[in-house]
Amino acid sequence: MTENELSYPIGKYNPPQVIDHDKINRWIEEIAQLPDQLAKAVDGLSDEQLDTPYRPGGWTVRQVIHHVPDSHINSYVRFHWALTENNPQIKAYNEKTWATLGYHQKLPIQVSLSMLDGIHKRWVYLLKSLSNEDLDKTFLHPEDNGTYSLRYTIGNYAWHGKHHLAHIENLKARMGW
Repeated sequence: MTENELSYPIGKYNPPQVIDHDKINRWIEEIAQLPDQLAKAVDGLSDEQLDTPYRPGGWTVRQVIHHVPDSHINSYVRFHWALTENNPQIKAYNEKTWATLGYHQKLPIQVSLSMLDGIHKRWVYLLKSLSNEDLDKTFLHPEDNGTYSLRYTIGNYAWHGKHHLAHIENLKARMGW
């Protein structure tokens, strides 16, 4: 596999021109299913396997598992800001430095899998309640000055979960685990 295929095993997020309710409902279902899919993907892996990078120079499986709830909690909060403020500028975070925090190397993955399950239950409930008007609400990302709708962001995070799940599943296949 090429470096790009290892980094982006399902490709980069490429939203459709029109994001309709069918697409949104499918994405919400993908978000709902992710905690179980990730838990299944890492079930039975040893510490040595969890501490294996999914690609050369990449994060370990353990870091990926801790990263996903970190990222999705940030998104969950961004949704609340967009729903309660007019195009707020959100707080960016440095996911790469978060992933290298010392406790991420030692924290049992079950803690993050449980956290992901809980946040996704709340997030999915919120997502299913959004009106068309809500879906068109936006936030401003300070790193690229991009304005993103909640409609777009749902797809981005459905992709994000599948992206990291593919990192783990592809590593397992390559290693014969």
